[in-house]
Amino acid sequence: PITRAFEDYKQSREGELPNVPFQMLTALDLNSGDWAQIAHNGSWQQVRQNLNTFLRHEVFAKSKNIKMVAEKLRDETAIARARVLPYQLLTAYQATSNQMPSEIREALQDAMETAVQNVPVIQGKVVVCPDVSGSMHSPATGYRGSASTKTRCIDIAALVSAAMLRTNPQARVIPFEQITVNVKLNPRDSIMTNAEKLANVGGGGTACSAPLAMLNREKADVDLVVIVSDNESWADDSQRWGGKTSLMKEWNILKQRCPEAKLVCLDIQPYTTAQARNRQDILN
Repeated sequence: PITRAFEDYKQSREGELPNVPFQMLTALDLNSGDWAQIAHNGSWQQVRQNLNTFLRHEVFAKSKNIKMVAEKLRDETAIARARVLPYQLLTAYQATSNQMPSEIREALQDAMETAVQNVPVIQGKVVVCPDVSGSMHSPATGYRGSASTKTRCIDIAALVSAAMLRTNPQARVIPFEQITVNVKLNPRDSIMTNAEKLANVGGGGTACSAPLAMLNREKADVDLVVIVSDNESWADDSQRWGGKTSLMKEWNILKQRCPEAKLVCLDIQPYTTAQARNRQDILN
């Protein structure tokens, strides 16, 4: 019956769109009403991935279609079923056309708030250190011509920081390049707002040890440090401290003060270097 409905529709081009994979329909000469049906029938992920296509085919010329797509995007049950990753929502948000209705962009922000609900609440004093140096402005996929993502390494570091801050509002965020950078984030702001604020700062060299050195100067009490970086710590002298990286020198000092502290290094790019080796208190 589905095959017959599809063949009949191709001949008559009348009535409801047949319930077939939308890729079988997009090669046809569809009107805006047909594209609106595709948006209505499509899965959550299909709709997220084709927002600019719907805009191009005038689906959003009608306010009822804007409302329909926005409601689908912020549907908490659909988001859970699709197992949406915050990274996917950030990419969709960044890729939307400047002509995209504001209601659609706001719905993506609402979906982001739902998607980060699984970020754990961590006991103790948490410090998140996003790398905002110049090298972090490269695409997260590397440079791959037309296949390069708009999402940069710095966007991912900012997203991780903002997501951690959402469920751990007492966490401290210390952006760094060659030095630490003073950026004030409001835990009550949206994930997208805080991520954009972080992604708009920085540049210059990289010293992964900078935030740890700052914590040591302050003699801060710390339970968990999360460093989000491409691990290319050009500004640190890795051979100066008996073969240890500057980050490890500062971490060992911090451990004398906070013996139960843990360090997590999230490496965004697949380089062959690391600033800290795995051990009982360090996870790469």
